[in-house]
Amino acid sequence: MSAPRLLVIQPDRSDPAGPLGDWLTAAGAELDVRLPPEDELPDDLDGYQGLVCLGGGMNAEEDDKYPWLNSVRNLLAAGAHGGLPTLGICLGAQLLAVATGGSVVPGDKGPEVGPYLVSKKDAAWTDPLFADLPLMPDVLHFHGDEIRRLPVGAVLLASAPKYTNQAYRLGRCAYGIQFHIETTVDVVQAWAAEAPDMAATARPGVFDTEALTQVHEDIAATWQPFATRFVQLAAGEIQPVEPTPHTLPLA
Repeated sequence: MSAPRLLVIQPDRSDPAGPLGDWLTAAGAELDVRLPPEDELPDDLDGYQGLVCLGGGMNAEEDDKYPWLNSVRNLLAAGAHGGLPTLGICLGAQLLAVATGGSVVPGDKGPEVGPYLVSKKDAAWTDPLFADLPLMPDVLHFHGDEIRRLPVGAVLLASAPKYTNQAYRLGRCAYGIQFHIETTVDVVQAWAAEAPDMAATARPGVFDTEALTQVHEDIAATWQPFATRFVQLAAGEIQPVEPTPHTLPLA
């Protein structure tokens, strides 16, 4: 198969595809990056073999300020329901959840900010993208909202003590991750400077250059192979999960 073409939606100029974009292209993908509202979003997903939605500073339903969010949610719902390999990152995961019947609300335990570990759930060990991740992969958090309720039928793949719904799969090949894997040291430090109140909730020293450099090396070691598997999924080189059979209860 030729290089899979991925639509990459970048909701916020402050959160580019970064290393994730490099990993996807290194794995053979062709990226069509759209930054709304400057870049028009396509009406549908025809011609794409995968969809990625990145993070941003807005809320998942803040349509009064960002009316184009409705189009993003529609595309994510189309990807999820149409069996297109789909990946939502932080805000992208929240948009995917809302678009398919879940709920996103302000986190009642405060912001989740800084480097953390998340823990794989049982279902992750048989998932084509998550199975090869370590038990507790490194991630980077910077969010105040949480996915309070997953969409009906979603499978929880990773969790954490503060907020449960850290990663999930919807259908056979739509994924949401409530954390960042695409950042750089400069990007995270810029976020901390722009949102000092949120940054102040993180552990002391986590935004130091040396600390963030090590964190991003750890993230790359874990998540670049994940990105490669996503491209392989979009290319048809690895198969999505088998559909769950629907059975009637015994009388």
